Amino acid sequence: MRAALTLALAVFPLAAGAQAPNCANPVTQADMNQCSYAAWLAADAELNRLWGIAKPRADAGGYGQALLDAQRAWIAYRDAACAAEAAPYAGGSIQPLIVNSCFERLTLRRNEDLRTDP
Repeated sequence: MRAALTLALAVFPLAAGAQAPNCANPVTQADMNQCSYAAWLAADAELNRLWGIAKPRADAGGYGQALLDAQRAWIAYRDAACAAEAAPYAGGSIQPLIVNSCFERLTLRRNEDLRTDP
């Protein structure tokens, strides 16, 4: 995950004074990469919010460690799955879009899991 994040940040940093892209209609690959990164960050922020609810509930129910172990396993799965999905695009300008989109998609699914699990 750190490698993908580092790659994403290296590929499309915002220069000082640069305008953010129109994510409703991104035009360039750099815009698409940047917008996909922003979408993943939003999904990740929601994941962290939900974790703040789920973990204390699990701790109180006596299964906090099991939930923590599951979350760590999910993060490892997400990172490996997205690396595999992006591997065919290694070195290409679309690779950050593929990684970010995968991170977002899997994070949104995990968010639903955390919303519905007891």
